[in-house]
Amino acid sequence: MRFNRTLLSATLVVVALVVQVSVLARLQLPGATPDLLLLVVLGLAFVYGHVSGALIGFGAGLLADLAPPADHAAGRYALVLCLIGYVAGLARPENGQLKSAFAPMAFVVAAAIGSTLLYAGVGALVGDTAARHVGLGSLLFTAVLYDLLLAPFTVPLIMALARRTENDPIAESSGGDVAAGWLASGTGLRIGSQRGGLRVRAARNRAARAGRIKGVKRL
Repeated sequence: MRFNRTLLSATLVVVALVVQVSVLARLQLPGATPDLLLLVVLGLAFVYGHVSGALIGFGAGLLADLAPPADHAAGRYALVLCLIGYVAGLARPENGQLKSAFAPMAFVVAAAIGSTLLYAGVGALVGDTAARHVGLGSLLFTAVLYDLLLAPFTVPLIMALARRTENDPIAESSGGDVAAGWLASGTGLRIGSQRGGLRVRAARNRAARAGRIKGVKRL
């Protein structure tokens, strides 16, 4: 990954982990804990693609595995978030458009269910039966509920920040459309037409500057 991607990803992952451990985990909500780290991985993977999504997911999961008060085997959550980040990156819209909030929110639901099942499955392989005592059905329901409540306030912001790190003037001028695509249907990023408009304006500016220079030389 490029330096700006790495810096932003590391910053967001660390902030999300601190908030999740120091705030969300202490709310003592019934069932699962709101997974802010999962939403950060999803938002970055939606912009950066499957390779970066897998790398970010692995790093974020490994950090969560090692951060106190983690009581499970190291690498367990890293594997889960690595797979989630890879699949989320494959779902990235190639044309840069988010026509509605349905597809991203559906993927949040699938990621919440998938991460919970994967985490419980890997735990069963290593002898961790905590999910059986809590109740897998309760964990799935609460994980989906909490992540759906957090997603509209986190994922669009993360995607907008990620697009700005690409040093793309198109992304900077249309960053608000990313959030709008989650909150209203029919809103997208019209990348092709905007690029064409920028090229035309750039050509006109060059022609105007050339005309002014010629005029000065004639005088």
